[in-house]
Amino acid sequence: MSTPAQIAANQANSQHSTGPKTEEGKAASSLNNFRHGLAGVQFSVLPGECEEEYDTLVAGLKAEHQPATITECILVEKLAQHFWLSQRAQRYADISLDNEKQFSLFLRYQTTNDRAFHKCLDQLLKLRAEKRKAEIGFESQKRQEAEAAAKQELNQAKARLVNAKAADQEFETELRSYIEAPLPGNVQIPFDELKGVLKYALTEVARNQQNPERKRGVAA
Repeated sequence: MSTPAQIAANQANSQHSTGPKTEEGKAASSLNNFRHGLAGVQFSVLPGECEEEYDTLVAGLKAEHQPATITECILVEKLAQHFWLSQRAQRYADISLDNEKQFSLFLRYQTTNDRAFHKCLDQLLKLRAEKRKAEIGFESQKRQEAEAAAKQELNQAKARLVNAKAADQEFETELRSYIEAPLPGNVQIPFDELKGVLKYALTEVARNQQNPERKRGVAA
């Protein structure tokens, strides 16, 4: 235990200590027992800071980067937090110029959060680039598939046309062989003339089927 003489001496010495005299020194001294919120795991806006200003920062970053996934939203939130902490460390460093130890500490916090900010930004941009690359690849694949399907349909249409022409030619050849055969009395009807008659007759049949009233009128 301290003796009465030691207690008296300590009290006398304390009278000679006036503490920091400048405003900057007083502010730096006040940080000795102040929880600056720079080393904690949980981020929070301190009572002396503006919550609305932080919300505006987050809203601005979201408007700029347009996060579309949970991961992107987390990275944007981290961007806001690291920027906010960097600015906080800068303010504390400014009022700690008379205290080299505290000044160096806050400067390190600022540097750490600046690096973390750029790391998050790089991760976000890389993620968005990979996502866009995947979207382009998917779009390219769909376009290739559509082109292949269109090409296949075109080939099938060409094949149907060739088959139809071949069938028509075969039918015409067979029909010609019957029509151009000599009739009794050695009379022959030119195929091209008979072909026109047949075409007209088929057209009339189709019209009558579509319009029964016309068919009854012709019959009458």
